[in-house]
Amino acid sequence: MAATAVRYLRSVGAPTATGPQRVDPLPRPALRAVADDERLPLDRGEFRRVLGHFASGVTVVTAHDPADPDGPAGFACQSFASLSLDPPLVTFMVARTSTTWPRIARAGAFCVNILGADQGALCRGFAVSGADKFAGVAHSPAPATGSPLLDSVPAWVDCRIQAVHTGGDHLIVVGRVEALGASEEDGPGPLLFHRGAFGRFGG
Repeated sequence: MAATAVRYLRSVGAPTATGPQRVDPLPRPALRAVADDERLPLDRGEFRRVLGHFASGVTVVTAHDPADPDGPAGFACQSFASLSLDPPLVTFMVARTSTTWPRIARAGAFCVNILGADQGALCRGFAVSGADKFAGVAHSPAPATGSPLLDSVPAWVDCRIQAVHTGGDHLIVVGRVEALGASEEDGPGPLLFHRGAFGRFGG
């Protein structure tokens, strides 16, 4: 499956053998004061409560820089989406305060591990700070970038970082897809996040 995906991406012109591209982990745009009329008249709690009604899938974004003495890096991410078919691009958002993001930026590549409905515990393990997130987690190198591909995930997308944009208190990361794959077995469906809790499709 991985070899087929790599061959397809090569056929459409996507690079599959370029070296790692290190990026600025925190883009620094020209800064200016925020005017009073630009501030939303919204309470943060209310903003989160309302937006929490939008259900999303859940992923674990992983990376590995061989020069990183702390080993592989990864974090749980629900703000992942496809962006473009031609060229093949995906995107995810990460907080500017993330301590994992600079390690992914230095690696210049990442793998999006899409989680299944029975992998809530795996997600929670990657959502904590200061712990060895990969302890007891089986994984292998993704075919194009070598980023950690977690065992038993139903789907994965292997990417190199193409661009990073600022978006308020988050960064918008764009990745160019170099390889991807999905299990051909029927599973329990995707892991969903809705109103602060995990869920799944009813059946």
